[in-house]
Amino acid sequence: MKAIRYKYLLVALIAFMASGCKKFLEKTPDLRTQLNSKEKVAQLLVSAYPKAEYLSFTENASDNAEDKGPRTDYIQVNSEQSWTKAYFWEDFENGVDISGSTDDYWNKTYLAIAAANTALQYIDKHPEQADLRPYRGEALLARAYAHFMLVSLYANIYKPGEANNSPGIPFVTDPEITVSPQYKRGTVAEVYNKIERDLTEGLLLIDNSVYKTAQKYHFSQNSANAFAARFYLFKGDFAKVIAHTGKVLTSGEQAKSMLRPWNSTYAPMIATAMEVVFTKSSQNSNLLMGEAESAWARNFYIRYGLGKIITNSVLFGPNISGGEYAYKATPYVEPLWTTCKFNELFFETTIGSGFGDPYIMVPLFTADELIMNRAEAYASTNQFDLALQDINTFLSTRITGYSVAANGVTLTKIADYYGIADPKAGVIKTILDLKRAEFVTEGLRWFDILRHDLTVKHNKLDANENSTTIELKPGDPRRVFQLPIPALKAGLALNPR
Repeated sequence: MKAIRYKYLLVALIAFMASGCKKFLEKTPDLRTQLNSKEKVAQLLVSAYPKAEYLSFTENASDNAEDKGPRTDYIQVNSEQSWTKAYFWEDFENGVDISGSTDDYWNKTYLAIAAANTALQYIDKHPEQADLRPYRGEALLARAYAHFMLVSLYANIYKPGEANNSPGIPFVTDPEITVSPQYKRGTVAEVYNKIERDLTEGLLLIDNSVYKTAQKYHFSQNSANAFAARFYLFKGDFAKVIAHTGKVLTSGEQAKSMLRPWNSTYAPMIATAMEVVFTKSSQNSNLLMGEAESAWARNFYIRYGLGKIITNSVLFGPNISGGEYAYKATPYVEPLWTTCKFNELFFETTIGSGFGDPYIMVPLFTADELIMNRAEAYASTNQFDLALQDINTFLSTRITGYSVAANGVTLTKIADYYGIADPKAGVIKTILDLKRAEFVTEGLRWFDILRHDLTVKHNKLDANENSTTIELKPGDPRRVFQLPIPALKAGLALNPR
C-alpha cells in the first residue's frame, strides 16, 4: 500500500515546482485510483490535459487587447490581477491558486504531465497488453503537447535555422516519488527534440475507436495531426505541416465543411446561443477541447481586453477581401465588448449555495487554425496558388455574402492592399491578419507575434482618459513569461528581466 500511495502522490509532488512541498503534501491527491486495468488507465488520461487555460494571459499580452478606460462598474474577479499584469507585460507572482495566471498554467500543465507519465509507467510495465497501445499513444501526445505549450510560453520561441540554445523548460518523463526533486531546463532545441520524439511515436499508436463517445476530449487522429501541423509550423518544417494537414483536410469542399460557418449557420444566432454553440464538441471545427477553471467568459467586464478600438479596426474595419466579416462582436454596455465565444460553466462547491468555481471549455485545436497553418506553410515554400486556395476557402465561410468575384484574394489584390511587392511577405501578412481577426479572445495571436517578431502596442489611459502608448518590441525579455518563483527551489533559473 505504501508503494501505491507514493505512486499517486507523485501527481501532487510534480507541482512542487510551482507551489512548494508542504502545501501539496497537505492535500489529498486527486489521482488515487490504483492502476490495474485498461479502463483505469483511460480514466487517468483524462487528467493528462492541462486543467488551466493560457488564452487569458496570452490574449491580454497581445495586440488584441486595449485599455478601455477608468470606470467604476467593472466587475472584480480573482483573475483580474493576472490579466492586468499580462496587459502591462509584468510578471505575475504567487498566483498558484488563481486561475488565468501564468503560475496556474505552469502548475496544472506539469500536473497533466505527471498523469501522462504515470499512465506510461504502467503501460510500459505491461508490454504484453496490446490493447494498451492506443493509450500509450494518447499519453505520449498529451505529454508532448503539454511540454510544447510550456516551452512556447516560458522560454524563447523556437527560431528555425538557429541554434535555439537558450534555456528551455524541464522535460519530465518519469513519475516523481521524491519529496523535493531537482530539475534542469535544458535548451529549447533539446526540448523540441524530445517533443518530436513523443509526437511521432504517439501518432503511430493513436486509435479513434477507443473513445467512441468522447473523441473530441482526447487526442484523435484529427487532433493529433493538427498538433503535428502546429508543431512543425513553429519548427519551420513546412513539408510536414502540409502533410499532416492533408490527413485532416483532404479536399477543398471537405475542408470548407469543417470550418466554422460564420456567414451561414452562425449568422442568425443571438449572443447567448452563440456562446453555447462555439465550444460544443459537435462543431466540426473543434478538433480537441479542454476544460479549464477560468472566469474568462466574463473578460468583457474587465478594464483590459477587447474593446471598441480593436473591434472597429480588427473585426469591423477593412480587410483584404473587400467585404465584411460575419464575426459576432457586441457591446453589453459601452465599452464592454464580447465576441460571444465562451459560455461559463459554474460548479457549486455545495449544491444550492451559490458559491463555486467558473469553468470554460477551450478549443485547443481547430480546423480553422489548421487550414491557415497550411496556408502559411504553402506561402513559406512559394506555393502561392495553393496558399491562396486555402485563404479563399477560409474566407468563403467568413465574409457576409461572399463571392469569388468580389471577395476572392489574389497576389495582385494583396500587393495593392498592403503595398508589399514580395509575394511571400504579402501572403504571410494576409494570413496573420486573417488569423488575428479569427482568434480574437482565443489567445493564439500571441504565438504569431512571437514567431514573426511583431511589435505589440498598447494604449494606456489616465484618469482623464488621455492616452499614451507602450510597446513590447522583438528581443524584449518580457516576451517570455516568468516561471513561478517557487521553481527556484527545484533548481530552475528564472527568465531574465
